[in-house]
Amino acid sequence: MNDTKLTGPSLKIIPEGDDRERLVCPDCGFIDYQNPRIVVGAVCTWEDKFLLCRRAIEPAVGKWTFPAGFMELNETVAEGAAREAREEAGVEVVVQDIIGVYEVPEVGHVMMMHRAQMTSPEFKAGFESLEVALFSWDEIPWDDLAFPSVRWTLERFHEVREHDVVPAVTERAKFKVF
Repeated sequence: MNDTKLTGPSLKIIPEGDDRERLVCPDCGFIDYQNPRIVVGAVCTWEDKFLLCRRAIEPAVGKWTFPAGFMELNETVAEGAAREAREEAGVEVVVQDIIGVYEVPEVGHVMMMHRAQMTSPEFKAGFESLEVALFSWDEIPWDDLAFPSVRWTLERFHEVREHDVVPAVTERAKFKVF
């Protein structure tokens, strides 16, 4: 995979055979495709409680969310969701399934949200969290959630809580670069 990005002068043009403007190197013709980023997250539960983090970073400092963030290269969506839970809430989880895929084209995000079971009731705030807490459904600070996607995902979790949805990716696909 070539993840080269333009570093020098570029032109914003519609390349031949394309239908939208792209950044193009005027010297070599390299096209810098700017594509959506994948956000992975986990609604982490312990018994009948939901783990939420109060954000320490922008956007939405001081608002509540579940662990989520950008997927990294060389990880599956399930691995990314588990990593975000460790980084933001200091918690180990077993990622169970995908409960929602949300598209937010205005900011270039595709969000893949999972259900995840905590392996113990222990947690601690990571660098990106002011605090972390467990909430019953009725205790969730609905008026203080960071993003609409947090509400959508929690409501979806509640809706499908007794059902299997989509199995999480647990194996890496075999991929050959030609």
